Amino acid sequence: MPLSEELDSVSAATAGTVDRHTTQDTFESTDPATGAVVGVFPVHDADAVGETVARARPAAEAWAALGFAERRIRLAAYRGYVARRIHELADLVHRENGKPHADAVLEITLAIDHLAWAGTHARRTLGPRKVNPGLLAANHSAHLEYQPLGVVGVIGPWNYPVFTPMGSIAYALSAGNAVVFKPSEFTPAVGAWLVAAWRAAVPDVADVFQLVTGFGDTGAALCRAGVGKLAFTGSAATGRKVMAACAETLTPVLMECGGKDAMIVDDDADVVAAADAAVWGGMSNAGQTCIGIERVYATSAVYDRFVAEVTRQVETVRPGSDDEATYGPMTMASQTDVVRRHLDDARAAGGRVATGGTVDGGYVAPTVLLDVPETSTAVTEETFGPTLTIARVADAEEGLRRANATSLGLGGSVFSGSADKAMDLARRMRSGMTSINSVLTFASVPALPFGGVGDSGFGRIHGEDGLREFTRAKAITRRRFPLPVDLMSFRRPAAAADVLARVMGVVHGRHR
Repeated sequence: MPLSEELDSVSAATAGTVDRHTTQDTFESTDPATGAVVGVFPVHDADAVGETVARARPAAEAWAALGFAERRIRLAAYRGYVARRIHELADLVHRENGKPHADAVLEITLAIDHLAWAGTHARRTLGPRKVNPGLLAANHSAHLEYQPLGVVGVIGPWNYPVFTPMGSIAYALSAGNAVVFKPSEFTPAVGAWLVAAWRAAVPDVADVFQLVTGFGDTGAALCRAGVGKLAFTGSAATGRKVMAACAETLTPVLMECGGKDAMIVDDDADVVAAADAAVWGGMSNAGQTCIGIERVYATSAVYDRFVAEVTRQVETVRPGSDDEATYGPMTMASQTDVVRRHLDDARAAGGRVATGGTVDGGYVAPTVLLDVPETSTAVTEETFGPTLTIARVADAEEGLRRANATSLGLGGSVFSGSADKAMDLARRMRSGMTSINSVLTFASVPALPFGGVGDSGFGRIHGEDGLREFTRAKAITRRRFPLPVDLMSFRRPAAAADVLARVMGVVHGRHR
């Protein structure tokens, strides 16, 4: 079946689910650049969400029963289907999210790479294995395996509507779960495309990956629908609401929240490369990147050169909706208000605008702010716009202290000519991930876990940690032969405990 027909069937199926209940509501998804309608989608109520999860449960059992090899074949078919239609999906991302087509292609490419890694490494990471039973259970064999949770709920964001949710979807599917996906209300068409592509690529397991659409109430309903786990990506404020809803049913959660990520530029850094990375890390996707660079701490030795180079490079950066634009409009119109508030606060606190600082409708000019106090909201809160604050610090240690003075520890970057010093700074940066002499690179490595600390959330997607995140560890022991004395029995001899104590003293008592 052509994908266009699959999209129609997904829309009809979801709308039909809603029609059987009291709500008839729909909502429109629009192009942030033009306001043109991209699609019309149902608002799923609690009953509709519950039906979708219920339909996914038998699909999850059948999917788990297929085993790693059969699941890998179907996941490969899915990623191949998506790979052959990269430009089709990128066009949709451009229209619904606003980012340039080329950036959408990069996003989809990363998602495909993660799909490949997760499907390929699931058996090795999660498959049954024997472990050492230890001294007290020497007559037993010990076994460990990771079992799927059943149905996993995924609530996705709008800024990277393919790559970010796929970090949960791909790993949950590879681990043997079914997935019910609620995309952002700002990018439901992209979510519908991903689900329709699954149905077209692997129709024999179509119900393993399903869609619900709507607003916050739909997400809350998914939290309460009895899923095995809820994976959320979004702001820390919304994440707290998701956790509260999940707590009602003791549903475990994975939280991928925002960041206020910093870059440290040391005395011996390659200033041109650091500037290029800062501009890309801070302004690509209109700055709407949770792991994007928002704060830069440059040492006195390089500060002036770094500011001059960043300012020079920013002159070539231009927002717009045309093919030559560097980045697009703000996907969510209200985000421009946040950016404007941070700019106003920075100016009021004594900061100065080196370049940019204007907001024109949905477009924010690439902005570099200097001399902004650390207490300003432009430094303390996630801006999620194409802005950089650059501060002068005495040395890299001061830069590290300032970088770590945040509750939003998601990613970060260190630029230094010394490999050892850079690694030391990266290790001590309070973040879940850090790149050295680059930005955002950790997100492109499928084997590395992705996640933050503090208000940036908890749990991990990607890598082996991401696969295990969507499973439960199952421990099994099997007695191979009886011992002359069974210590775990009321029939053990009275002297057994003393003998055991002497053995422990011989084996472990020598170590001080």
